[in-house]
Amino acid sequence: MTRRHQSHDFSAMLLILALALAPLAAQARASDFEPPRTSWGAPDISGLWDFRTLTPLERPSSLGDREYFTREEAEAFRKQTMAARDVDQRSGASQFDVEGAYNTFWWDWGDSLTEDLRTSLIVDPPNGRLPELTDEAKALARVPLWEREPPVRAIVSIGANSPRGPRFDGPEWLGLSERCIVGFNSGPPMYPSAYNNNVRILVTPDTVLLVNEMIHDARVVRLDVSEHAPESIRRIMGDSIGRWDGNTLVVETRNFTDMTPSFQPGAAGTVGTGESKLLIERFTLLAPGRLLYEYTLDDPATFTRPFTVAIPMRATDGPMYEYACHEGNYAMGGVLRGARLQEAEANAQSDDR
Repeated sequence: MTRRHQSHDFSAMLLILALALAPLAAQARASDFEPPRTSWGAPDISGLWDFRTLTPLERPSSLGDREYFTREEAEAFRKQTMAARDVDQRSGASQFDVEGAYNTFWWDWGDSLTEDLRTSLIVDPPNGRLPELTDEAKALARVPLWEREPPVRAIVSIGANSPRGPRFDGPEWLGLSERCIVGFNSGPPMYPSAYNNNVRILVTPDTVLLVNEMIHDARVVRLDVSEHAPESIRRIMGDSIGRWDGNTLVVETRNFTDMTPSFQPGAAGTVGTGESKLLIERFTLLAPGRLLYEYTLDDPATFTRPFTVAIPMRATDGPMYEYACHEGNYAMGGVLRGARLQEAEANAQSDDR
């Protein structure tokens, strides 16, 4: 991928970001709540935060342009969503009954919508849906996983069967979560998913540490610098620098690697690559135990315009246990050895014929 996509007008982009975040930022400023302070005077957003919610990322198309549910609609949507995610209903194929990873007890989608009863976590565009993909991103999405050049950028790849079966040519063909490299919801940016919807935040005078429960990713946000690392230095979680804007922590992240997707609309789905992604995140304490997490993602190689998401977080009791994810570290060798044995058996049967 070329870098031509980053030649767009940076000033215009910042204006778009500011306009997208203005309503929520104004809401936070209008609050009379004065957040607790650290000993050096910064807002103290340290703690363990839970971002579970049943509110969908995108507004259901049946709701048109409606931003909010009525209370009756919200309750009906809540019940319908929880029923659809109840895997303890043994009405499916017997294979799922045997192979299903967890029963409902282990899933952690949450049981409520956001307190304001929004119909989507996306607050911009106004229709509450992701912007259209660029032609380049659409072309990439049309290429089947088994025909792409490894390493795959998919979160999950084992279920993506080619005409000859899943690709197990090497570890590079296994999905990012299957290798315990990237989690479903840890991002960046973060978003609610099936489980491990917690993040621990630690504030120091010169850094902010964001530790996600999923894959136990730890992202260091530097507060003592104003310039990013050179573009040649790229990381899976990007290069994050932050600053305080009043009571709001603003984090700008760029320099993502092209080995990871631009965005994950769902637990397994991915779009684009992260090479030209710019992420602006905002963390604002609105009330005791209430943290507003907002982000605007701008990737001109993947989306035709930026979009903004707002996710309320609640303080929760600890401790947060380690998500070890041993499968990607230990089981991968067995998966690949099993594939070699299957290939040898197929070759032997072919020779016999």
